[in-house]
Amino acid sequence: MDVYAVVMAGGTGTRLWPLSTREKPKQVHSFLGDETLFQESVQRIRPLVGVDRVLVVAGGHVVEELRRQEPCIPEDNYVVEPAGRGTAPCIGLAAVHIAKRCPGAVMVVLTADHHIGDVEGFHSALRVAVDAAEEGHLVTLGIEPGEPSTGYGYIEHGGLVERVRGLEVLRVKRFTEKPDMATAREMVASGRYSWNSGMFVWRVDRILEELRVHMPGLYGRLSVIGDAVGSPSYGEALEANWADVPRETIDYGVMEKAGDVVVVPVDIGWSDLGTWGSVMRLLPSDSDGNVVRGRHLGLDTRGSLIFGGDRLIATVGVRDLIVVDTGDALLICDRSQDQRVRDLVKML
Repeated sequence: MDVYAVVMAGGTGTRLWPLSTREKPKQVHSFLGDETLFQESVQRIRPLVGVDRVLVVAGGHVVEELRRQEPCIPEDNYVVEPAGRGTAPCIGLAAVHIAKRCPGAVMVVLTADHHIGDVEGFHSALRVAVDAAEEGHLVTLGIEPGEPSTGYGYIEHGGLVERVRGLEVLRVKRFTEKPDMATAREMVASGRYSWNSGMFVWRVDRILEELRVHMPGLYGRLSVIGDAVGSPSYGEALEANWADVPRETIDYGVMEKAGDVVVVPVDIGWSDLGTWGSVMRLLPSDSDGNVVRGRHLGLDTRGSLIFGGDRLIATVGVRDLIVVDTGDALLICDRSQDQRVRDLVKML
């Protein structure tokens, strides 16, 4: 069975402002090495599906930069969203493009802004997920929680479906939105939960059927768009039908309502790099617990992230700060408040 990968690259990464902006969101930046997060995502999946079967979905304002970073991906494989509408419409749009090429294909859904440390483990998990998807399951990868966290959704495990290549495939009992800290501690302590990674695997005909059942309005618009894929009328059909597409996540729109949903729990060194704190945890620190990228002169400075460029950042007597300098904006934030950077962006 043919396998296609969809890289969703339309996120804005607001909690990583000022580096991540609407014009240059976090996936087009490098945080942990020379490659950008988008380039890392493409290179991770290429060995499994080949570059001709990698589709990228993103807004028009960022597609040209993505094409520049990964020119090896065929131009027709960049699918432009007229406007961001959440993961359900994004996945549906990719699905109708794949269905036009291969209606029975398996579809691997990934995001462009995650870091995965164990690439071999990631490949092994995807092979198991593809096998399960071929049997008709809707599959998600669940991340073994490293700590109680209120920043992620959780997946409660049900019974064992099968064991494949040393990995368990488990029924999904329920999805839980981001919990409070007390609930997160209980979930992690129970051993029955994974973090929701936002990575999915399914047959393209199966996900389109679930959209038809659970999101019929979206499915109707996608059907019109899908009929026009590859024709001169595609652009007109996309614009005309996308304007009224509802904003919705695939989790709420489909996964929480569908039957035969399974999870493959994995520990693959995953991070969504959603905050400056998560960036700090992945970069090496010095003897004072500081993580520095750029030019820094510190005196009595401890436990801080200094992220800049050519301009010197000097700190004296500070503790547990996040300092990000992009030249046109400067962020100074207490490490414990990094989730609130999103509120700054709303103010801007």
